[in-house]
Amino acid sequence: MSEARSHGLGRVLIAVYAVFALAATGRSGVQLATKADEAPVPYVLSALAAVVYIAATLGLARSGEGWRRVAWLACGVELAGVLVVGALSLVEPDWFPDDTVWSGFGAGYGYLPLVLPFAGLAWLWHTRDAPDAG
Repeated sequence: MSEARSHGLGRVLIAVYAVFALAATGRSGVQLATKADEAPVPYVLSALAAVVYIAATLGLARSGEGWRRVAWLACGVELAGVLVVGALSLVEPDWFPDDTVWSGFGAGYGYLPLVLPFAGLAWLWHTRDAPDAG
């Protein structure tokens, strides 16, 4: 783990991302396995969210500039995803017959999916000059 990013608030952030990675992976897996023919696009977006959360978790937890870039990219994609999917799910609710992690701006998860990318990007910015063990 990166020494600078894995202590205190960084450790909490990594843990929250890991929980979301598991939750999004589980939800998308069930949706794709049981309802993929009903609304394939939202369920594929759920799977994409799972991949993004996994990448963010690894990028934040691992040391090295390459992993740091992964974290920046994942948090940026996450922010764009939750904003776009959140807006679309409100404008075109028929496109999202079931909740996804990002639909309704993450309402089903207490809006944490909307807050999380801002927290991740802020943490990366805050630790930008900190020494990295990798």
